[in-house]
Amino acid sequence: MNLEVVKDYYGKVLKTSKDLKTSACCEGGGVPAHLEALLASVHEEVRAKYYGCGLVVPAALQGCRVLDLGSGSGRDVYMIAQLVGPEGEVVGVDMTDEQLETARSHIDWHMRVFGFARPNVKFLKGYIEKLSELGLEPQSFDVIVSNCVINLSVDKPAVLRGAYELLKPGGELYFADVYCDRRLPDVVTADPVLYGECLGGALYWNDFLPMAKCAGFLDPRLVASHPIEIKNDAMVRKLGQAKFFSATYRLFKR
Repeated sequence: MNLEVVKDYYGKVLKTSKDLKTSACCEGGGVPAHLEALLASVHEEVRAKYYGCGLVVPAALQGCRVLDLGSGSGRDVYMIAQLVGPEGEVVGVDMTDEQLETARSHIDWHMRVFGFARPNVKFLKGYIEKLSELGLEPQSFDVIVSNCVINLSVDKPAVLRGAYELLKPGGELYFADVYCDRRLPDVVTADPVLYGECLGGALYWNDFLPMAKCAGFLDPRLVASHPIEIKNDAMVRKLGQAKFFSATYRLFKR
């Protein structure tokens, strides 16, 4: 799958989360009660372009430096920015110009709402498979998050290796994504709509676990998991017997 296809899908085909053909990329739209105030302080346009499949807001982030892989319009960045506080920093990385424009256009608005004297967020254009090209200092992040994006990557091992290099010792990659109970055939992985809907590139459970360990992470810890119901009949026919799940993992650096 060409990354340009994914970029076009999230930059030109999808205008808001309502344009999605399945719920796979938007299973994690809600937040628990203790985080509702954070979400309420995020700009309406940013919330409308949310395509996550889980909750990637770890606890105890005060003063931390956090990186969001595939930050999109910035919903998770702006939620986490409130938790790290003015002494922390959140960096978002995305490849899609339209998403980055939305995220950047509301920086000043959010800082006023948060009551921060200066921005504690920034957004970089780049590919999560090529994190070393963004000028980010190795071992400089306490936490890396990602929400339903690694499945869209054409080189998932490179994403995990790059994240490992950027984490401080003891840091963690906390991410939600879409998984499948089997390896998918080429006819599925090559379908641009299925890929854009976070199904065609879904990680096979038994491939992900050794992939994470190969990148250097300790034993993956499953935080949450639930099945995804595909209600689009045409897609169900293409997907056959494959079953999909939204799951959140924590991966720790040695």
